[in-house]
Amino acid sequence: MKEFISDFNKLIKLRLNLTVVFSASISFLIGATQQGDIIWFNWALLTFGGFLVTGAANGFNEIIERDLDKLMLRTQDRPLPAGRMTTGQALILSLFMGIFGTLILVQLNFIAGLLSVFSIILYAFVYTPLKQKSPIAVWVGAIPGALPPLIGYFAAFQASGFGLAYAEVSEQAIVITPFVLFGIQFFWQFPHFWAIAWVSDDDYKRAGFRLLPTTRRDNLSAWFIFVSCVLMIPIGFLPMYYGIGGWTFTLISLAGGLLFTYYGYQHLIKKEVNTAKKIMFTSFIYLPVTQLLLLFDFIPFK
Repeated sequence: MKEFISDFNKLIKLRLNLTVVFSASISFLIGATQQGDIIWFNWALLTFGGFLVTGAANGFNEIIERDLDKLMLRTQDRPLPAGRMTTGQALILSLFMGIFGTLILVQLNFIAGLLSVFSIILYAFVYTPLKQKSPIAVWVGAIPGALPPLIGYFAAFQASGFGLAYAEVSEQAIVITPFVLFGIQFFWQFPHFWAIAWVSDDDYKRAGFRLLPTTRRDNLSAWFIFVSCVLMIPIGFLPMYYGIGGWTFTLISLAGGLLFTYYGYQHLIKKEVNTAKKIMFTSFIYLPVTQLLLLFDFIPFK
C-alpha cells in the first residue's frame, strides 16, 4: 500500500499538483471575497476537484512520455518507466480523476468545469507532444499553466450554465480580476520554466526535449530569460493599476520583480547552471507569496 501511494504521488506529480491547487484555491477565495460570501464547502470541493483534474493531466502526460521518461535521470523512477505501474492502470486512474474532477467543478460553475477540460486537453495532448518539436511548447504550456486562477475564481460564483450570479460585484470586476490573476501566472512561467530548462538541459536532451528559447544554453536564450525576469516588474503593478490590489502586494511584488531582474542579469553575464538555479528558486517563492499577499491585500471593488 505504501508503494502504491508513493507511485500514485509520482504519477500525479504531487508537488506540482499541490502548487496548482494552491493557486486555484487562493483565486477562489479572491472571487468569493469579491462576491461577498465565502462558501467553505465549495472551497473544499474546488480544492478536491482541482486536485483530481490536475492529477489527471499529469497522469496523461506521464502515459504519453513513459518511454521518454526512461531516458532522463530525473524521471527514471516514475512508476511507468520503472515498470511498477502498467499503462492501463495509469490510464484508468487518470480517466477516473479527469471525469470525476470535472464533474465536481461543473457542479460549482460551468465555466470552471469547461476550463478544466480545456486545461487537460491543452496540457496533455498539445503541450506534451510539442516538447520534442519546438521551443514554442513553453508558450503553449503557459496557457494551461495559468488557467488554475481562472478555474478557482469562477468556481467561487454560483452559476447555472454561463450565467454568473454576481449581484454583489460589477461586470467590470468580473472581467478584469480573473485576467489579472491569469496574466501574473502566465508571465511568471517564463523565467520559471526557462530557468528549469537551463538547469536540466542535459537531462532534457536525452529525451529530445526542446524547451530553451533557442534549444541551447546560448547567449540568446540567456537574453530571453533576462527579459522574462524584467517583465515581472510591470506585471506586479497590474493589481494596483486595475484597482484590485493595495500597496503591500505591490511593494512586495516589486521587490520580487527586482530580485528576478538581478538574478536574470547575473545569469545573462555568467550563463551558469548556478545562476539559473537562483532564478528558479526565486520563482518557487514568488508565486505563492504574492498570491497570498494579494488575497489579504485585495480590494473587492464593485
